[in-house]
Amino acid sequence: MQGANHSAVTEFIFIGFSTFPRLQLMFFLLFLLMYLFTLLGNLLIMATIWSERSLHTPMYLFLCTLSISEILYTLAIIPRMLSDLLSTHHSISFLACSCQMFFSFTFGFTHSFLLTVMGYDRYVAICQPLHYNVLMSPHGCACLVAWSWVGGSIMGTVVTTAIFNLTFCGPNEIHHFVCHVTPLLQLACGTNVLLVAKGVGLVCISALLGCFLLILLSYAFIVTSLWWFPSGEGWHKAFSTCASHLTVVIVHYGFASVIYLKTKGPQSLEGDTLMGITYTVLTPFLSPIIFSLRNKELKTTMKKTLLSKLYPEKI
Repeated sequence: MQGANHSAVTEFIFIGFSTFPRLQLMFFLLFLLMYLFTLLGNLLIMATIWSERSLHTPMYLFLCTLSISEILYTLAIIPRMLSDLLSTHHSISFLACSCQMFFSFTFGFTHSFLLTVMGYDRYVAICQPLHYNVLMSPHGCACLVAWSWVGGSIMGTVVTTAIFNLTFCGPNEIHHFVCHVTPLLQLACGTNVLLVAKGVGLVCISALLGCFLLILLSYAFIVTSLWWFPSGEGWHKAFSTCASHLTVVIVHYGFASVIYLKTKGPQSLEGDTLMGITYTVLTPFLSPIIFSLRNKELKTTMKKTLLSKLYPEKI
């Protein structure tokens, strides 16, 4: 089967941006700036957490790991996309395409699992404060982070193996700017394509929906617990620590639902490309902004760190 793959199709050609010939330079400059901002924002968050001992807590450990997964996710997709916007040669080898799919799904689902872990951390901190140090011990946090990466790797392996064990008979034009499941399934041939499509869709949607429901369950318990506070102090404290996480969850799953739950039927190449941009470029761009602006403690520490570097004599 794999021999048939390599003999029939040895490379793919991205045509996602082919319908925007006059906008490609503008797209390149815009996406480059957004990518650099995403990298700098996440690196700044990581540097702030590492340098400030007061932020050496489970919540910020998970946030630091989330930034790492986001940097790796964008690294798997955006540099290649930027080079294609400037190039007239948009081909990608069979092996490179499979690697891109593996790493994008691995880091993407690791991101989802880490958001779920962060929701559980907020649940324990607010609803089980007396047991927080036990449940969120260094060993416990390391296990949660490790299992998030393992889960992401399993998802990447399952999806990539299922897709690239199909036979691709041609044509080899991918109606996208990245090696994604749906456009590759459209190029596959054989009797098992429909079965693989349903299986991969079921696995991806189940994983995303499971994570989302666990996050909702965590916040349901948080709201129930806060309901018994006699004043608004508990609500204010909970909101200040949960707002950034909840906002990122809404953005993350909102755009993911557009990709995975969109209705079947004729889709324009322009529409598929623009929807892909929201999840691969816009979501990672917004995440560090949300965490920096909505998390008061992190925002204060980042401001203090920057001022100490710019004006050391005043600190």
